[in-house]
Amino acid sequence: MNRKLIWILAAWLAFAAPVMAADEQQPDPGVAWESLTEAQQQLLTGQKEQWNALPPGRQQAMAVGAERWLSMTPEQQVKAHERWNKWKELPPEKREKLRERWQRFHELTPEEKEELREKYRRFQSLSAEQREALRERWRQMTPEQRQGVIERGSQQEHPMSRPPPTRPPH
Repeated sequence: MNRKLIWILAAWLAFAAPVMAADEQQPDPGVAWESLTEAQQQLLTGQKEQWNALPPGRQQAMAVGAERWLSMTPEQQVKAHERWNKWKELPPEKREKLRERWQRFHELTPEEKEELREKYRRFQSLSAEQREALRERWRQMTPEQRQGVIERGSQQEHPMSRPPPTRPPH
């Protein structure tokens, strides 16, 4: 009886595994143009013709981005537009470096993120002259000296001193 049960289980696994794997690999359906609000459609009107050809993840990101844009005050929109223009002017290497830092930040624990934010707030509270003096001191340091500062600044390894994560091949 046990042998029969084992064969049935083995056969079931052999047939069910590919079906289950296929179910797991189903792509996200994306965002239907018609499901966007009128305001989102108006904002994304330049994308309407190729909307259905966009990858689902891109559709989702654009829908969320449009919603975020619509929730901003006019002042926030101006600042966001300025940041976008500044981003577009960066060389590709600099953008890639910033993307890696952003990714590393999002991999931090909530406590590490808060610690980093607090350090940033303290830095921002310094006068412009004090900030520039610190930047200049940092530029004059050797990599070993910089590492020592990072290690002294925290009991544990400084989260942003970790090497960037390796990217899986596309």
